Order: sequence, then C-alpha cells, then structure tokens
Amino acid sequence: MLKNITDSVFSFDVEWIPDPKAGEILYDAAPADGPGEDARAACETLWAAARERAGSKDPNLQPYLKTILCRIVSLAGILRESPPGGEPTLKLVSLPADCSDASKVEEKSILIAFMKSVGRRKPQLVGYNSAQADVPIIVQRAIVNGLPGFGFSDRPSKPWEGVDYFDARNSTYSVDLADSLGQYRDRPSLHQAATLSGIPGKIDVSGGSVADMWLEGRLPEIVEYNEFDAFTTHLLWARVAHFSGLLSSDAYVREQNLVRELLEEEIAGGKAHLERFVGDWDRLLAITGQSY
Repeated sequence: MLKNITDSVFSFDVEWIPDPKAGEILYDAAPADGPGEDARAACETLWAAARERAGSKDPNLQPYLKTILCRIVSLAGILRESPPGGEPTLKLVSLPADCSDASKVEEKSILIAFMKSVGRRKPQLVGYNSAQADVPIIVQRAIVNGLPGFGFSDRPSKPWEGVDYFDARNSTYSVDLADSLGQYRDRPSLHQAATLSGIPGKIDVSGGSVADMWLEGRLPEIVEYNEFDAFTTHLLWARVAHFSGLLSSDAYVREQNLVRELLEEEIAGGKAHLERFVGDWDRLLAITGQSY
C-alpha cells in the first residue's frame, strides 16, 4: 500500500498511438506529418509486422506495439499541492494545452513541458500501470526525440537520498496504483477498480480507440478522454490513500469535494465534456450505495 503523501502529487495518464515515423523508418512507409491516409498506411505497416510476429491472420487486429514504436499525443493529470500547514489545492493539467497550435501538439513539446515541470516541482507521480507503461514510454520517446531529462531523469545514489521516478518498488515518488491492487491474473483494470468503487472509469472511449481517433483528426476528443482518466486516477489514489491510513475519513471526503469543485470550475470554464464525468460519478455512487 501507499507509504506517504508528499506536498506535491501528480495523478497522471498518457495517451499514445503508433508512430507513423517509425513505420517510415523501419518499413519504408510513405512520410506522414499528421493524420490522414498516409499516416494510416504507416500505422498499418507497424500493426502488420506485429501480427506476423504473433502469427495472427486477422487483418483487422491492431495488436499491441512496443511503446518505443509509438508517439505520445496527450498527457493529462491532476496536480495536488498541499503546503505545510495549508489546505490542499487541485489543478487540471492537459497537454497539449491548445490542440489548434501545431507547435504545442508536437510530441517533443508535450515531453518538454512535462519533464520540465516534474523536474522543477518533483511531485509524487501517481499512475495506473505507470511503472510498466506511462513512465517507460516517456523515457523512450524522450530519448528518441533527443531530449535531456530536465531533472525528471535525475536519480539518487540510494532510494532514501532523493526523488527517483524509475524505482516504483523502492521509491515513494513513483506510485503505481495497479501494483497496489494486485498482481498477474488478480490485477484489475483501471475501469474495473474505479467503477466498482463508485468512481467513473472509461466513458465512451477506450484506449484501443485512440489511434483511430487521431488518424481521423479527433485530437481534442483524445485530450478529453485523457482528462477523464486523470480524474479517475486521482479519485482512485485518494481511495487507496484512505485505505492506507494516509487520509482520514474526513480528509478523504474533503479530497472528493475538491475534485467535485475542480470539475465544476472546469465545466464553468468551457469544458462541457466533464459534465459526463460528474453525471457518471453520481450514477455510480447511487448504484454502489456510497456517498462522499
């Protein structure tokens, strides 16, 4: 279970797609700078190679690809800051911040913004299967893009001597909720763990749909879906922290109220899609007979 809560916590989720550039480099696919048929053909070359390796003859299967062959298209999280003696505050962080700005949509821009912020703030990172997926793809794609670590890559000589984002087993700064809930066959999906706990899980979209959405030019919808997962991850973190004795029952209720207030603020600011999250949260609380 969780050992501690630091003054800064970032509950995050990353969305990625097959990288058309990988298809071009490895399989001579036609160059593709953005969504479209050339990009789809490049992605298909990557899927076809993976199907062949797996011995699958299903032409419609989009098999799992190694993360280094994929491109990050969105990263979202809930930043929780709790200064000593003060009350915690929450903030929604979404990258790219502006889907219409080509410079911000670039994978390199997303990586730089994330690593600079994390390298400066040194928050406790919280994810779901993050030790096996989200953190590795950030590292791999930063290396592919030729980027420095901006402090995110720093490692102490010993676990107790500083922040370490690459040792989920020994460092309290890399929290993988999936590892807290089970191993192997008994490990639940984020959707299962969340919805059974009265927390919204996957709404309308699943991770397997992201590639097609991007190829169709629907990046804003991917960011919206990513934000749903960020809120889900943070609410599940609060529940695990409550179980771990790190949040009292009153503090757990306050944390959920903070999430509700953040959702209402974001909706009032124009993020109408989050109304679906609030509605599903109320529905699940009613079904499970829980309240906050």
